[in-house]
Amino acid sequence: MDRRKSLKSILLGSVATGLVAHGCKPKEEAAKEAGAKTYDPVAWRTPYENEIIQEIKEDEDFFNEHQRETMTVLCDLILPPSEQFKGASDADVVSFIAFMAKDSESEAMQTDLKGGLMWLDHKCNTENGVAFKSATEAQQKAILDQIAYYDPEVPESKRPFEVNFFSMVRNLTMTGFYTTKIGIEELGYKGNMPNVWNGVPDDVLEQHGVSYDPEWIAKCVDQSKRNVVAEWDDEGNLIT
Repeated sequence: MDRRKSLKSILLGSVATGLVAHGCKPKEEAAKEAGAKTYDPVAWRTPYENEIIQEIKEDEDFFNEHQRETMTVLCDLILPPSEQFKGASDADVVSFIAFMAKDSESEAMQTDLKGGLMWLDHKCNTENGVAFKSATEAQQKAILDQIAYYDPEVPESKRPFEVNFFSMVRNLTMTGFYTTKIGIEELGYKGNMPNVWNGVPDDVLEQHGVSYDPEWIAKCVDQSKRNVVAEWDDEGNLIT
């Protein structure tokens, strides 16, 4: 049995143990008792998309408390905060990763995420006698230095499991952070911005024998009012 199958067996065994301990309840009842997160449908998503997101939000958290804390530490090591910039936990990247894992149809992704966290704890316990989240930053970085730099000449399928795990979390961390409001602001991306337009050039107007009405020029090409939303009266006359 390869490492991935071994991890899958361990995880499934853990799930089965949990079901024996807590019993089996209908999904809706269990979610209600656990205080499931609510989701307000939005108009720019299809009803099907809103339904799927609602199911994901209502489902139990992908990570347990220990896993979430460990993943938070890992993500902040990948994208740490500084005096100038925010870090991964400021954007709640772990919740993004949990959402992606639950939304993913890839069972391997879910197994690899939890299996990778198990690997970190096992490695750290072996080398330092503590779980990864409880180790010093120097100890944590010493472990990550062993798995953070893969050889691009080696196919992904032939890389060690832990190397692929770190690569996946690194990609998810960066994606999760830079698709949030604070990440986009950090990039300085302002989105689509209107150009400054001063009207058709005078030589072109003259060529066609036309000119602007001064009243309309003042209303439509006054750059001091470029951010004012146009309004009309009941008779269709431009007010602003």
